[in-house]
Amino acid sequence: MPVYSMTGYASASAGGATNPESGAVSGSVSVELRSVNGRFLDLSLRLPDELRSLEPALRELVSGTFKRGKIELRVSTGRDGEGAWPQPTPQQLHLLSRLESTVQGWMSKAPPLSVHEVLQWCRSGGTSEQPDEIAMEAARAAVEGLREAREREGGRLVAILMERVQRLRELAAQAEPLVPQVVQRQQQRFLERWREALATAGAGASVSAEAQAERALSEAAAYAIRIDVAEELSRLKAHLDEIERLLAKGGELGKRLDFLIQELHREANTLGSKSAALELTSVSVEMKVAIEQMREQVQNIE
Repeated sequence: MPVYSMTGYASASAGGATNPESGAVSGSVSVELRSVNGRFLDLSLRLPDELRSLEPALRELVSGTFKRGKIELRVSTGRDGEGAWPQPTPQQLHLLSRLESTVQGWMSKAPPLSVHEVLQWCRSGGTSEQPDEIAMEAARAAVEGLREAREREGGRLVAILMERVQRLRELAAQAEPLVPQVVQRQQQRFLERWREALATAGAGASVSAEAQAERALSEAAAYAIRIDVAEELSRLKAHLDEIERLLAKGGELGKRLDFLIQELHREANTLGSKSAALELTSVSVEMKVAIEQMREQVQNIE
């Protein structure tokens, strides 16, 4: 299943065809869809007055396709812009002339058609398609176009996220061999300082040398546990495995990815706070940079 971004744009038009028999031109309708990221589905519609009745159908169409994102749907008709008045064709004028003659033959007091009435009929008359049908046709095409655009953008986001996942794995691999070295180094420093403290206390100490050494080893072991980050690295790799699994599965996974990004950030923070060596601190900073880059991309995934 593909991964969809919440960012995209699409447009489509329908109508504007000429009836070969009557020469009438059906009204054209254009639909634009713009989408950006959002926590939920937030749909806003901008419709001309004559198409207000389509709002429920348009909302159902969009909500049936998209689950998250701030989406703006704008509908415009051929008469909305400049140059809305059509150029009457000879077929249209001939048809109108015959119709006018027929009406006046039965209703002798009927006034002749005005130029405005002729242009109005040429713009909207003589078509079997209703404006609502034309608008829905354009909307369906635009929704499909937006779905494809969001799918393409989603594919690019997946590629970026997989690069960051690989970068985090490399950083974790750099940190792993440093952990026992750092623990051993800090234990040695702890014991050296403990011996210095005992030497300063002098021979008047009431505790035996064996008991003092045992206590020093116990304190060193407790300190080693506090600075050991092997568990954090293990959890970080487990979160990366889950992110890769979700990206391969696809579908609606933006909220789950967002939660996993928070967990990654927590592990990187703990790694930084526990690190007793400059090397591990540097790894932690690099991890935070990569995770923040992932967060920015995940915010756009549906």
